[in-house]
Parts: sequence; structure tokens; C-alpha cells
Amino acid sequence: MQYSQYISGSFRQGTSKITYDVLNPATAESLGQLTFTSPTDIEEAIQSAKQAYIIWSKTTAYDRSLKIRQIANLIYARVDELAEQITLELGKPFAEARKEVQTAAEMFEWASEEARRIYGKTIPPRTANIKQTIVYEPVGVVAAFSGWNAPAITPARKISAALAAGCSIVIKPSEETAGIALKIAQIIDELEFPKGVINMVFGNPEEISNILCESPDIAMITFTGATSIGKSLAEKASKHLKKLTLELGGHAPVIICEDVDVEKVVKAAVAAKYRNAGQVCTSPTRFLIHQSIFTTFSEKFAEYAKQIKVGNPFDAQTQMGPLKNVRRLDAIDQLVQNARELGVEISAGGEKLKDLSGCFYAPTVIVQPNLDAQVNHIEPFGPIAILRSFNDLDEALTEANRLPFGLAAYAFTNNFKYIERISNEIESGVISINDWQASLPETPFGGVKDSGLGIEGGAEGIHEFLKIKTVRIAH
Repeated sequence: MQYSQYISGSFRQGTSKITYDVLNPATAESLGQLTFTSPTDIEEAIQSAKQAYIIWSKTTAYDRSLKIRQIANLIYARVDELAEQITLELGKPFAEARKEVQTAAEMFEWASEEARRIYGKTIPPRTANIKQTIVYEPVGVVAAFSGWNAPAITPARKISAALAAGCSIVIKPSEETAGIALKIAQIIDELEFPKGVINMVFGNPEEISNILCESPDIAMITFTGATSIGKSLAEKASKHLKKLTLELGGHAPVIICEDVDVEKVVKAAVAAKYRNAGQVCTSPTRFLIHQSIFTTFSEKFAEYAKQIKVGNPFDAQTQMGPLKNVRRLDAIDQLVQNARELGVEISAGGEKLKDLSGCFYAPTVIVQPNLDAQVNHIEPFGPIAILRSFNDLDEALTEANRLPFGLAAYAFTNNFKYIERISNEIESGVISINDWQASLPETPFGGVKDSGLGIEGGAEGIHEFLKIKTVRIAH
């Protein structure tokens, strides 16, 4: 496809002299070249969004709802086209990519519904001649940053919520998956939105973030990505008192209690772990298994991991595609080698798949790793499962809460007392019990501790893009 910037309602190349090749991770072949944006381009995008905000913020909630629903309808109609772009750029198996596109459409669908439900409220006055109300208003022009691992869902979530609230947006998706984001922009461009209500820029991340964070015309920053980058953005945004939402990294624990159906849970656990090659911020990584079932569970887990078909993501039989890039491939291998050096058992995988031409790594299972192993502390963000045993629930909860992350957590048990304790005591923004779903368009999603700030998704996610005005009228 033709890679470009999308500024002020126009698809065009950036005006810098820097170019970037978008690569297919399954073949290492170039999908096309992108010319980076320049500071002048970014400033034009900001000003375009500022002018569009004046129009869009005054558009009625009813009309905003109708227009956002049109975006959802067109995405639904083009599922295969958009899914193909995800598979080309990310290497996600085509069937998985189709599900992601459908979820992206659902993001717009949900936001269209919520646009009509941004309710204020009346506060009873102290005296009879006073009327007190709370009014929600759009926060203003939003600057958004999204990563490559959910290249349709994450931009869709940010764009849809901003538009529902009445905001305009300048978004920088990942250059590595620019095409799928641009296809969403193309859909919006076909509809009669104010020119500049969405601007899409690609380029040097630090340069773009500095300009957007420092601009007095940007009211809010929303970011999805690594914790270290999120903290840096938070520091920049705080200097200018901008509203901020951050969805950052995780290292999700999974507590498997002794009363589960081992065979059923193992099969589902393996499928959940290696979805998108483990490149999911909510991916289950630290499996904490009761000692009474540990041997059986770990052996079956390794057995099923070895059976996963890794290969061409367009092959209907493929269950796991490549990692996104060489950086991820090397980072995963380094974690595995560190565990090996400490004498840790690698019961499945643990190697690059050199017989395949792209960034392929075998589904890997690490058993009872020494706490000194780096993989116990660093989010793998790849196809690594860590299996550890525990003696009682206290021990499992302590280990689950040990790290400074709290994005998603999982647990499997039929014991109601265990469910109550796990629900109350795990430090995480999302806890999924007897299920692997961590996020839906209609549910609030956000992390605690080093995993984030604020909420995306649900009615609460729309409210992140709003400001509160208290109005008192004496009569």
C-alpha cells in the first residue's frame, strides 16, 4: 500500500528527508516506504485539529453518534482487507487478525452508543433560589500514541473515545504497522467528518512527543506502550499540566488452584499464552500452579506448546506467527539464555526457528526458574510461559503481587473462598477468573502501579476525554 501521513484531511508524504521501510516480519521483505513527518507537518496537524475541534465539539451528541457508527459499519464491511494488512505488517495469523478488526469495529460501535449517554447531573442546592449542575465537556485536542502489537484495536480505542467525547485528535501509531492505522484513517476520510478531526503522523517518536507535549493547543496525552516510555511522557505532560492516560506494560500472573480440571485449563492456557506470539500487554506469563497438580500441569503444558504450528500467518493451519521484529526476537532469546545459564529447565522451545526466513521463535516453557532469572522480573512480551509451583494461596498471592506491575491477572478455581480472596487481594486493574478475556469495548481497562494511569474502554474510558464544569445559577 501507499504509506503516508494524514494531515488536515489529506494523505501525503512527510516533509522530512528520513525514510522508513515497513517490513513483513514473516519474510523480512519491505511492504513499502514511509517518509517521516517534520516539525512543520506536526504543527500543521495540531492547528488542523484545533480548527476541527471548534466544529466537532459543537456537533450534537446525536449526530456524533451516527457518524461514529458509520466508521464501525465500514470496518465491519472490510474485515478481510484490514485483517490482511495486520497479517502482513504484524505476522498475526489471519484468523486472529480478523478477530482484531472486528473488535476495532466494536470499539467504534460502543463509542457511538456512549456518545449519546454523556450525562450531567443536578446537585440539590442549599437554598431555594440556586440551581447547581455538573456539565461534561470535551477536553480539547488530544495527542495519542499507540504501539504495534494491537495495531487496529489500540488506535480504534483512542480515536473512537476521543470522537465520542467531542474531541479532535492527532495520533502517532507505530511506524512498524502504519498501514492498518492508515486504512482506518481512509475509512474516516470517506465519511463527512470535519477536515482535521483526526490527523495521523509518523516519524521520530521523541521529536513528535516533545512537540505534542509542549504544544499549548494540546489538552490531553493518551499513550499505550512500554512503561519506561510512559513515564517519560508523563514527565513531559506534567510540565504543561496536560490530562494524561497511560496503558503500560504488565507481567500477568495466573493462579491455578488444585481443584481445576487440569486438561481443560492447560489447553486453554496454551492457546491464551501464545496468542499473537505472546506480544500482548495482558498476555498470561507467570503461571503459579498448586504443587499437587504441578507435575501433571507442567508436563501437559509443554506437550501442547510443542504441538503449536508456527509458520506462515496466512496458512489456515498456523497457530502462531513470527515476532514483530529482530529486537523482539533477540530480547526473547536473551531471556531464555539467561535462564539456561542459571540451570533452569526449558521444557519446550527455547530457540530461534532458523529454518523459517522471518522472526520466528519456538513456543517456550520455562519451569521453576530461579528468582534471579531475568524473565521473573522483565515482561517477556513474547512466546515465553513461566511455570512455578506454590503450596498455599497466601504464597501464590504474594508472588502474584511481587512485581511493580498490575495490568491483568488471571485465576482458575471452583472454590468460592479462593475466588473472594483472589478478587480482593490481587493488585491489578483487571482480574479474570475462570476466563481469559481481559478487555472488551464495554469494560473499563487500565493498570495500577507501573502498569498505567487512567482508564480506557467502557463509559469510564469516554470520560477520560471529558472535563467537568460546575454551573451555579441564582434566580
